Amino acid sequence: MTAARTRLAGRLAAVGTAAAAGVLFLAGPASAHVSVQPGTAEKGGYSTISIKVPNEKDNASTVKVELALDPKHPLVSVMPQAVPGWDVKVEKTKLDKPVRMHGKSIDEAVSKVVWTGGKIEPGNFQQFPLSVGQLPTDADELVFKALQTYSDDDVVRWIDPSKPGGEEPEHPAPVLKLVDKPAAGKPADDGKSNPGMNTAATSGNGDSDGGGDSTDTTARVLGVVGIVVGVAGAAFGVLAGRRRTAA
Repeated sequence: MTAARTRLAGRLAAVGTAAAAGVLFLAGPASAHVSVQPGTAEKGGYSTISIKVPNEKDNASTVKVELALDPKHPLVSVMPQAVPGWDVKVEKTKLDKPVRMHGKSIDEAVSKVVWTGGKIEPGNFQQFPLSVGQLPTDADELVFKALQTYSDDDVVRWIDPSKPGGEEPEHPAPVLKLVDKPAAGKPADDGKSNPGMNTAATSGNGDSDGGGDSTDTTARVLGVVGIVVGVAGAAFGVLAGRRRTAA
């Protein structure tokens, strides 16, 4: 191999390394927070969502997850799906004003859901599915507050409000965006696809739940990969040209 080819190969290796580092940098932050998957649901209806909990520590496991529901918009129906290895407890509270649902007067609503007994090991995440409803029609979002307890007794409080257009807080509260029901004849765009009901703890590197936080990451990763492919193609053309010239 000539000196020129050696230098070119070195440059390609450097570009590839930088691109790979960029992919890891872009993919990491998007999956680091406790979040609701999918991120949107239709107003006035029922929806199946999952609370996605990643383990952010490398020396402790997540052993408890507490989810407090939005007290401003009570949900009278909250049914958790069983998660292998975890126990779940649903707590209810009395409503200041009873609500009518399916011809019945309801005077209490779910205020908190608590999962215990299991473990989310370092480098993994867990999804906790819930069937919720009836979703409010007079709100654009439901804000949940989550507490994540680790085996070293550290408690991370995912309760900070997010401000539109502002910098993301360190521990943002999970948010479910509520969208209007589409007009007749128009396809729904409420993100109510299967939120990934695989309840087994999965490696964070295999996150493919289709949630809103992964969409932007996927686009950015594909962009970086495209750049790498383009550079490699250009370098191949240069090498091929030099071989023909040398011949």
